[in-house]
Amino acid sequence: MANASNGAPTANFQGKEISFKAPFKRITMCGAIKEKTGQDVLEMDEQTLGELCKKHGVEVTAAMGKGKLIDELFSELVQPELIQPTFVMDFPLEMSPLCKKHRDDDRLTERFELYIAGFEVAIAYSEMNAPIDQRERFEAQLKLMERGDDEAMFIDRDFLRALEYGMPPTSGIGIGNWTAW
Repeated sequence: MANASNGAPTANFQGKEISFKAPFKRITMCGAIKEKTGQDVLEMDEQTLGELCKKHGVEVTAAMGKGKLIDELFSELVQPELIQPTFVMDFPLEMSPLCKKHRDDDRLTERFELYIAGFEVAIAYSEMNAPIDQRERFEAQLKLMERGDDEAMFIDRDFLRALEYGMPPTSGIGIGNWTAW
């Protein structure tokens, strides 16, 4: 698209030149946070993670679980610097209740997001199709909702029933993000 509109694989956005020449950079979410903080957030409990967030100027509330704390830390420390197209991969399990567990590390999910100019512009993931695991994740989300997390999910019993009957493997993808622009 950059070639079609600009005659070159680059575009200027908010005073920054962005190159859309492949391949795009790939990083892991927790690896990028570790690069900024020197800390492995996957190894931390909520309290320690909350302290790390406060140390880096991230506001922490009682409603925030581990996933939300990691997400806020990423948003504060890493996301603004993702100017060139970058795929952020391997999201923590707590952040992705509808995603399949990562095949190599069950603390993560098979999910990625594309960031350009500091904005999330696309998301994709392998969607959960294991009913018992999905029920447990919905129940964990319900506990977060009870703590006051307004983004936590409810238990979708119809979706669970579809999984129990053998819903085939699926995937999710979203292009564009109304909150970014």
